[in-house]
Amino acid sequence: MRKLIVLFLALSLPSIHILAQKIDSIYFHLYTDSLKKGVHNYINVDGKMENGRFFPLDQRQIIFWSDAGSWEGNDLIIDRNFQGEAIKVTATLRANPAIKKEILIYIKKKPDPDVLPPLK
Repeated sequence: MRKLIVLFLALSLPSIHILAQKIDSIYFHLYTDSLKKGVHNYINVDGKMENGRFFPLDQRQIIFWSDAGSWEGNDLIIDRNFQGEAIKVTATLRANPAIKKEILIYIKKKPDPDVLPPLK
């Protein structure tokens, strides 16, 4: 049992140290250039720490807002019937609301193919 406690502390202390540092700024690092309707679109927000390192943030550290869709954690879900061209997304740091970023993300227009083309 003692070994298990030591292992837990050894694994959790680095993350506690990272969270103890202040976040200077936040950035969107999106995995795609457009949002798809009817699916979970993960919105990646990273915090830049005082030491220059980046740390991924989630709904515990960030307040997400958008002018359309609904949120589940970092996932923005766009209704299949949405007719707009783009959605404005705002991320605000909970610990310091003065730190926030906005981005305009366009909606994917072309449908996904039913069958993927063969590899060449």
